[in-house]
Amino acid sequence: MAPQREWFDTDYYAVLGVASGASEKDITKAYRRLAKQYHPDANKGDAAAEEKFKEISAAYDVLGDAEKRKEYDEVRAMVASGGRGGAGFGPGGFGAGDFGDVRFDFGDADGGGIGDILSGLFSRGGRASGGRRSSPTGPKRGADLETELHLDFLEAVHGVTTSVRFTADALCSVCNGTGAQPPSLPETCSTCGGSGNVERNQGPFSFSDVCPTCGGRGSIVRDPCTNCRGTGVEVRQREVKVRIPAGVNDGQRIRVKQRGAAGQNGGPPGDLYVVVHVRPDARFGRKGNDLTIRVPVTYPEAVLGAAVKVPTLENPVTVKVPAGTRSGKTVRVRGKGITPSSGQAGDLLVTFDIAVPPSVSAEERAAIEALADAMKWNPRADLGV
Repeated sequence: MAPQREWFDTDYYAVLGVASGASEKDITKAYRRLAKQYHPDANKGDAAAEEKFKEISAAYDVLGDAEKRKEYDEVRAMVASGGRGGAGFGPGGFGAGDFGDVRFDFGDADGGGIGDILSGLFSRGGRASGGRRSSPTGPKRGADLETELHLDFLEAVHGVTTSVRFTADALCSVCNGTGAQPPSLPETCSTCGGSGNVERNQGPFSFSDVCPTCGGRGSIVRDPCTNCRGTGVEVRQREVKVRIPAGVNDGQRIRVKQRGAAGQNGGPPGDLYVVVHVRPDARFGRKGNDLTIRVPVTYPEAVLGAAVKVPTLENPVTVKVPAGTRSGKTVRVRGKGITPSSGQAGDLLVTFDIAVPPSVSAEERAAIEALADAMKWNPRADLGV
């Protein structure tokens, strides 16, 4: 990926409030916290919060991607050193060190020098002959978005297709993203022929600049849409269908491609990330793909052994209680756990708890007293009492 002009102007680490050496986990944690704070759903009608949310999403789009982050750090290091050193500009490109002790001046308005050439590469969205890159004012990919989804335990276990609702950028509902007031349509730019770029030559280099007529869009809107003011994008309530795979874990992020914020100037939409929250179940717990359950047994069943019925995700199964079972003993039932969309089925882990009846009949009391008189075993012998 080629460096973007915004990389020179914006400290994405400061945007997320993390150090430049922060781990991926810390960056993700900071992003989630800020995204939740400034999400449009939580700040309805607050334009400043909306812009902050977009800035946070743009920062995470770079720092949350290992490859983009590496290139961004290289560019920022070059900026911090005043343009000296050997920071490269991507595969097949050239680095600052290739020009000797030359200071790159990206703010030089006079032109004519190597600083102007490099400035053309970034600030004007140009390309050296042999490579093309999009301009900041041309088509731009939409931001990635994140929303939350709460599921019941069994929905997460079996998987479900459902919908999530959130407020975000979307294609204008009036012009369908064209930016032109219906029934009119954008016209192809006569200056660039619809490419969004115009060629220019400078010595041994050939560059492609953003078309000055259409601003890199490749088209001209004569009659802007009154709903979106010609941008092709509006902020509105959206509903997106999402398929949750079987066996999804609490806190897992599901990616829905191209269902994020709408792109600008004809650019593609970003992605939507759905963070799943799973409600606990009254009977079952979970350890990975294994299900856990606690089953009460009577004292005679624990002492003498028994076969008891245990619930599963489908039909009950019969599980053997070994003679002499102590409270807290766990047995494994193979293949009766969670079967994820990809991977092997887990097991059912059954933990026995010896249950004490809240009350007994006269006959039961007599039997228990007779047992107590006959029993010679002292469970407290190890305590010396």
